[in-house]
Amino acid sequence: MFDIGFLELLVIALITLVVMGPERLPEAIRAISLWIGRLKQIWAKTRQEIENEVGMDDIRHQLHNEEVLRDLGEQKELLEQSIAQPDKEPTND
Repeated sequence: MFDIGFLELLVIALITLVVMGPERLPEAIRAISLWIGRLKQIWAKTRQEIENEVGMDDIRHQLHNEEVLRDLGEQKELLEQSIAQPDKEPTND
């Protein structure tokens, strides 16, 4: 997403260590981790609420049902072809 490599992360870590000092660095890392966790929770809740509001489960079920019906239609056509022309192999395109 941000295309940050290992070298860039190492430089950021060294600059942070110099600026904050080794005694305050663990506390800062804990605080940042806590905020990242909270943001992930907020994002997950928001996404779930939007999916519930839009009815994503219903949409997923409908798409699955349409796919199953399409597959059944294809199989029916293949079966009808094999019944109409028993000497030929049915083609599966």
